[in-house]
Amino acid sequence: MRSERNYVAGLYARLDAERARVKGEYEAALWGNGAAPMERDVEVRSLARQVRRLEAVDNGLCFGRLDSDAGERSYVGRIGLFDDENSYEPVLLDWRAPAARPFYTATGANPENMRRRRQFHTRGRHVAGFTDEVLGRPGAEEGDARGDAALLAAVNAPRGDGMRDIVATIQAEQDEIIRLDHPGVLVIEGGPGTGKTVVALHRVAYLLYTQRERMERHGVLVVGPNPAFLHHISRVLPSLGESDVVFTTTGDLVPGLRVTAEDTPEATRLKGSLAMLDVLAAAVADRQRLPEEPVPIELKDVTVRIDAATAEWAREEARASGLPHNEARSVFTEIVTYVLTERAIARIGRGWLTRDDREEWEDLRRNLLGELAGDEAFSAALDELWPILTPETLLAELYSSPERLRAAGADPALWRADGADWTVPDVPLLDELVDLLGRDTEADRAAELAEQRKRRAEAEYAAGVMEVMKLDREELDEDIQLAAENLLYAEDLAGRFVEADTRELAERAAADRDWTYRHVVVDEAQELSEMDWRVLMRRCPNRSFTVVGDLAQRRSESGATSWSAMLERYVPGRWVYRSLTVNYRTPAEIMAVAAALLAEFAPDVQAPDSVRASGVQPWSRRVTGDELPAAIEEFVRDEAGREGTSVVIGPPDVPGAVVPAETKGLEFDAVLVVDPDRILADGPRGAAELYVALTRATQRLGVLHQAPLPGVLSGLVEITVPVGSA
Repeated sequence: MRSERNYVAGLYARLDAERARVKGEYEAALWGNGAAPMERDVEVRSLARQVRRLEAVDNGLCFGRLDSDAGERSYVGRIGLFDDENSYEPVLLDWRAPAARPFYTATGANPENMRRRRQFHTRGRHVAGFTDEVLGRPGAEEGDARGDAALLAAVNAPRGDGMRDIVATIQAEQDEIIRLDHPGVLVIEGGPGTGKTVVALHRVAYLLYTQRERMERHGVLVVGPNPAFLHHISRVLPSLGESDVVFTTTGDLVPGLRVTAEDTPEATRLKGSLAMLDVLAAAVADRQRLPEEPVPIELKDVTVRIDAATAEWAREEARASGLPHNEARSVFTEIVTYVLTERAIARIGRGWLTRDDREEWEDLRRNLLGELAGDEAFSAALDELWPILTPETLLAELYSSPERLRAAGADPALWRADGADWTVPDVPLLDELVDLLGRDTEADRAAELAEQRKRRAEAEYAAGVMEVMKLDREELDEDIQLAAENLLYAEDLAGRFVEADTRELAERAAADRDWTYRHVVVDEAQELSEMDWRVLMRRCPNRSFTVVGDLAQRRSESGATSWSAMLERYVPGRWVYRSLTVNYRTPAEIMAVAAALLAEFAPDVQAPDSVRASGVQPWSRRVTGDELPAAIEEFVRDEAGREGTSVVIGPPDVPGAVVPAETKGLEFDAVLVVDPDRILADGPRGAAELYVALTRATQRLGVLHQAPLPGVLSGLVEITVPVGSA
């Protein structure tokens, strides 16, 4: 023990020295260090990431040791450390390094040339103890499970605020998935408690380790079902030293958009279908109008009219250009302008201009073009026939107009009085419209001109500064005979004062709708619609995904019924499937109750096998409506005196309860489920909702019911008094 403590103390000394070195370089880079501004910015960002990594690995820096048959000894930890005085020999292996893999995969029957695995139990920087496992022992059978006291200690430990990493207790089936060499889409399916989420996050850390340069330039996107879930998992990657990750929900994929409403199941189903692509395209086309009557445009010397034939020709040319709606307006405008000027020239020039009077013709044409460009009636006509649209404007006006819905071929169920009360299923539609509509090129040109004027003004100011800086050469010392203009141009001086974007990668990516990521993790992926997948595929052009889900837990009407139905159109032949079968969270006693429910509504799905039993039977108690509040308070009060976390799950009208969907992906030491019959009755996916609620507990499960207990929950032990009062 003394030897191990001394070795780990030496590792921390190296870590502290490395931190001091990197922080010193970081501070020097902040002050310029003689580098050009762009090079300095790159160096500062790189060193800042290194500082964060080194600061994140303090707790549990080294968690194990491997002894080989050849007598070699390797220590395994969160990062790699090297002896720079001994040819950079590794003194601590990064858990992701190939040499560290036997720590997770070696078994008694397949020791992988290892004779012992030692697991440290630490508190902060202190080694409190260790557990040894002898490998390659006589009589070991193929398929022996890893006897891991550390694993059982981890799954039995009280839950805190947030998911913990499993870097010290990764199991063989998990390690295989984490290190899987597959460039496309990996689907990880597993029942409750199988660790699929934490495996996906460790896979991200592994990919960042093996593809650091490529991954860090674009970052990683992690998509979860709700903010509570994202908060729950947000510590895992930073604890592994990785921070270039954006955490978001599908409702936040369009920066600046605020979701305030909720759709009906039918509207959710309709909006999630790929059929909405035709609806959106038709809604855009419906705004490309033809005038019912010719629109008069009164110019200085003549009145011309935009008739339906002219507008139709312009519309055909604009659509044929293949440009998005807003960008195609320039084509529409060009055709209409051409027709009107030709008609005006023909009328004005009749009788006094000949074909040889080219200069007069061109002067007349230029004058007419200028008149049209500044004519308010002409601009208003263009806005009516081919308006500049934003995604929000178009979709809000579509939803709130039965006529527009009808014209777009949309289901009347999409109508709502206030079309701008956005819902989560609206987000992929708005994102789709960004590409269908394109940018407002006229506004972009105006902004560009304004920026050019600003730069010219800054350069003129800088030139004035340089003029002031000029010195009489005769007054200078011979060693400093340099004038300011010999050092830099005015534009260069102005550029020195341009504000640099100092935001970290994750912050910049989250604010940029057009940002593309190197890798995307999608959790609770069974809930995503066909339209949701289009958004995510746009965010990751190289199609590198880790997809996590459980089809048996699907709640959404527009969610996945099979993985191939969602993925094959985007990555045909480029997606692979892996499953996790061991439940590390839910005790066998609770899982037996949940498995009976699963067999009822998803008979083809195998419930995961629990790795442990708690010895505590899940209970149920029938109460009256008057008794229910006190019974809930009794549970809350009893759990408040215990270590760990607890939650009450029930229908929306139960005081103090959260609905099952809000607990997806979360875990608690104790769970109280209220009125399971009402959860079951909540639509066609009510059984999946109840399955989620029953499988959140790591230790204790109770059920309060007012109506008779559903027969599928017969595995609960019925009691007549509160659990804590006996």
